[in-house]
Amino acid sequence: MADDKISRREFINKSSAAAGTVAVGAVAGSAHAHDAADYAQSDYSVRTKALISVLSKKGLVNQASMDAVVDFYENKVGPHIGARVIARSWVDADYRERLLADARAVAREDDLTGVQGTDLIAVENSSAVHNLVVCTLCSCYPWPLLGLPPAWYKDTAYRAQSVIDPRGVLQKFGLTLDDDVEVRVWDSTAEVRYLVIPERPAGTDGLSIDELAALVTRDSMIGAERLQSNA
Repeated sequence: MADDKISRREFINKSSAAAGTVAVGAVAGSAHAHDAADYAQSDYSVRTKALISVLSKKGLVNQASMDAVVDFYENKVGPHIGARVIARSWVDADYRERLLADARAVAREDDLTGVQGTDLIAVENSSAVHNLVVCTLCSCYPWPLLGLPPAWYKDTAYRAQSVIDPRGVLQKFGLTLDDDVEVRVWDSTAEVRYLVIPERPAGTDGLSIDELAALVTRDSMIGAERLQSNA
């Protein structure tokens, strides 16, 4: 249903209130329309910025240090790291099998920092199975491989509805799956993080690892989208 496709940001804007109601088991009596601009930032983002401002004024946190941490996760680690892992798994069958068997061990071998304290599990998409990752409690996420989590991943709407109606969520993101495709939802936690190995796009035979990695998106490694054919 192409006409129903909305952006992930719009999904958050339109669904936050409803998802929060669903999460506590209540039934909403009515819905109120809001201008999307009112939700330009998630509630978590606003709260975080307010807290940082107060703590900075009190001298309890160093803004420069916090900026350095953000810069590290935005530029030193990020989706380009995970993309190379995915690309290598497409061209190296042994590497792929080891990744599926023990992704944490592979990440250590590749010197991907930050995974030592948590387990890492790789799950594989195919024509018959589609995997989707969510954190129902907060925003647990494989930062060393994917960088900072997107705002929609942390929002109540996504966290609640992905468990209740994953097909519906994917459809709103523009991905309509056939009825015979099994959808598996994985709940990321403080102890276990997940990495989705998307299907390799058609028409990519002969491409190098670097060229393949350039085709891999962050959202495909969460399971929120499928990669387009390169043919």
